Amino acid sequence: MDSIESIRKWLLQFRMIVYTKDRALDLDILESELKEAYEYGILEKEKYMEALFVIRRERRKLQKSSEGLG
Repeated sequence: MDSIESIRKWLLQFRMIVYTKDRALDLDILESELKEAYEYGILEKEKYMEALFVIRRERRKLQKSSEGLG
């Protein structure tokens, strides 16, 4: 999983759609769902770590863009 879109597509196979119109909240929910999938053995460790990296990268981008506005 190398992008938020690929994470969303992976979750879609389980009929899980995450969209709240709040990007930060979406990232929190995505991370929570991935953690749960990993804990239940549905998602292997390598893919889980890749996805977490993508989510944290997106959070940094979001934080930088919101700091630039203020």
